[in-house]
Amino acid sequence: MKKFHCCASCIHFKPIREDSGMRYFCSRLGYETNPKYQFDCWKPKVKVIALMNKDIAT
Repeated sequence: MKKFHCCASCIHFKPIREDSGMRYFCSRLGYETNPKYQFDCWKPKVKVIALMNKDIAT
């Protein structure tokens, strides 16, 4: 699980494309974040859960 735990794999992670580049926002916490950050409120996306289960099975 540790290698999957990051903001970019969370259901609350929202990338926003702007003219100046990409911004990353956490809809749960309500502020900008970084894809590599980790918080205790992490809720993995369905696709990430499937990858974690596959990783455990192998």
